[in-house]
Amino acid sequence: MKKIYHLSTCNTCQKIIKALEPLVDFVFQDIKTEAITPDQLEEMHALAGSYEALFSKRARLFREKGLHEKSLSEANYKALILEHYTFLKRPVVLVDDQIFIGNSAKVVAAAKLKIND
Repeated sequence: MKKIYHLSTCNTCQKIIKALEPLVDFVFQDIKTEAITPDQLEEMHALAGSYEALFSKRARLFREKGLHEKSLSEANYKALILEHYTFLKRPVVLVDDQIFIGNSAKVVAAAKLKIND
């Protein structure tokens, strides 16, 4: 499977997608207009190893809800990601049986290497 979970209004996501081109046979899912399903999150979790790895602590709601002051469990991370799209660290790139999460240069470079493999 080749899929990218992203936010179409996010300049960083757009920049990364452009850097990863050519993206032949990829499915793009704008998580704002097409919410992540529990099954999709389970698939990402199986590859990532934890919900925390998929969770964005940079999300504005993370501070607004006071979550930065709480100790969150895996179940909390899962529920929050399903509750609001901003809690998913973006973009999430799935290539075959590998997952690439976030926008760090190291992650983007690894994803590009796998895509061009």
